[in-house]
Amino acid sequence: MKKLLLPLSLTLVLLLSACGGNSSNKAGNESAAPSGSAAPSESSSSSETTITYQSESGPVEVPAHPKRVVAITRFLTGNVMQLGVPLVGVDEMSKENPKFEEQLKDVEAITDESIEKIIELEPDLIIGLSDIKNIDKFKEIAPTVTFTYGKLDYLNLQLEMGKLLNKEKEAQAWVDDFSKRVKETGEKIKAKIGADATVSVVETFNKQLYVYGDNFGRGTEILYKGGFDLKKPEKVAEATKTDGYFAVSNEVLKDYFGDYVIFSKNAEEDNSFQETTTYKEIPAVKNGRVYEANAKAFYFNDPLSLEYQLEFFKKSFLGE
Repeated sequence: MKKLLLPLSLTLVLLLSACGGNSSNKAGNESAAPSGSAAPSESSSSSETTITYQSESGPVEVPAHPKRVVAITRFLTGNVMQLGVPLVGVDEMSKENPKFEEQLKDVEAITDESIEKIIELEPDLIIGLSDIKNIDKFKEIAPTVTFTYGKLDYLNLQLEMGKLLNKEKEAQAWVDDFSKRVKETGEKIKAKIGADATVSVVETFNKQLYVYGDNFGRGTEILYKGGFDLKKPEKVAEATKTDGYFAVSNEVLKDYFGDYVIFSKNAEEDNSFQETTTYKEIPAVKNGRVYEANAKAFYFNDPLSLEYQLEFFKKSFLGE
């Protein structure tokens, strides 16, 4: 995954980026190979109580079968959930995700400053990004493993999470199955809309409208390179090739809208541009080819979010 930079605070950078990705999405690719590993290989045995996970910062002894995980980042919550490992603490944004809220309704909301609350949760494993605060304090509470944001693409990140949580087989099975389904769906979509059709991904954030490029969450991992391999409008490809995103005004929006548009829409944002004549005259709008998704469930590229995005694309493009 790419590291993402915006002319805002780091908090807004991570929120806007919503887990953008590396240009490589092939799990097992040497250039994006997971850095860690778990030993011993027999760790899946119920007799094992701990395993040694080779993290970015060195070996960490972690529970072989974690039962009380705290995830101090919205970017890893869905990865843990997909592997069926119990969570006892997550960030507020994860709890607000409409696709997560039922499963997380009894899970505590925490931050990297919630030291006392996390102690009370009695976690057996804490995970987060490498830039979280209070890492040394967390290590005193429970084994703590951090990941550098942007170091792995979304498939290899899940394989790495499988190693950490002693669910390697399950993680590999998901990666293989998901990759197969993406390929099959992409072929169907291309056959229907044409190989040269263009697709844009847009979103309003902090009163600004953005278009997105490769591996930037919001379904871009699936739509573009390494997924369906659909084309972006030339202006979008050019504008997003460096940072992965580009701010646009309503006046020039038509130049960045493809034949089809995925609108990651947050109802709490200002979406009044949709009521303007300029917007309504855009061909994709006039042709009913703007597909709106709930931004709160569409931001990220964890396995659960990706599953939702894939189903959304199948319904939008294919009517399935």
